[in-house]
Amino acid sequence: MAQQQSVEQLRATALSFQRNQDFSNAVMVLDRALQIEPGNLQLLKYLAYTHYLSGDLDKAANQSAVLMEREDVDEQAFQIAARILRSREEYSKCEKILKKGLKRFEGSGPLCTEIGEVYWELKRPALAIKYWEDGLESEPSYSGNYYHAAKFYYAAGDKARSIIYGEIFLNLESYSPRSNEIKILLLESYKRVFMPGDIKQHYIKEATDFEKDFLAIMERQNSLALRGINPETLFIIRSRFILDWFASNGSKYRFYLFEHMRNLMRSGLFEAYNQWIFGSASNPDAFMLWTGTHASAYEAFLNEQQSRVFTMPSGQHYF
Repeated sequence: MAQQQSVEQLRATALSFQRNQDFSNAVMVLDRALQIEPGNLQLLKYLAYTHYLSGDLDKAANQSAVLMEREDVDEQAFQIAARILRSREEYSKCEKILKKGLKRFEGSGPLCTEIGEVYWELKRPALAIKYWEDGLESEPSYSGNYYHAAKFYYAAGDKARSIIYGEIFLNLESYSPRSNEIKILLLESYKRVFMPGDIKQHYIKEATDFEKDFLAIMERQNSLALRGINPETLFIIRSRFILDWFASNGSKYRFYLFEHMRNLMRSGLFEAYNQWIFGSASNPDAFMLWTGTHASAYEAFLNEQQSRVFTMPSGQHYF
């Protein structure tokens, strides 16, 4: 028991060094822990990943190759191996490893994200989006595939999926550098909704009935959009959208994102939620002013957001 506790303490110390980018000390501590438990899978993964973070890709690749030979290799080990191989631009090996991982962990959200990134780097967008879509359908509460899919569809000129996938991502991964990026993407995507004509630029799937219904109801707010797309007009546009959606499509499609938005409306938190998404992306100074003059409402929203875990149910992939 004392020996196991010692390994756990060493692991925690190594992770602390790793987070502070003190990779040499992290490696030293992990090596010490592995002297106590040479076959510990978690320690071996951390060691491979630490070498990767430090930029020592040869040691990282050697360590990862050993892991890939183990019978008890887990999903995260495949993810680490893929990142190391991508950094070495060994795309063929990376593709092979990830397909092996997906065969073992079918529908893995993280592995679908990784292989999608590989195909994107290889300039094979049709395969990239296929895996990202597969991943968010099979593991709908894993944020990574929504992030890449939202960016893909925004680049493709799509009017619906970039919005829907982007907002789901924000609710799954609310506070990260990536969330700030997606807030800006969402704001620009809403401007696109009210542009006339088809602006799709490259590979994209045929619109589904769900997307067509989404856009048809959203476009009813065209007169409001003519005032400009900003946090204030989006609050009204999106409020009316939710009311119209549940009046005409609520029983046709069960969709948790829209239910979540309706719940925020009912609890009086929807305006603060919209400011959280669009305020800083639109005008940081105006957003700071709004949060200052609506401090209690914004605090109530943040408390609500942090007290509940947003998850997307399975069976709601209408794309």
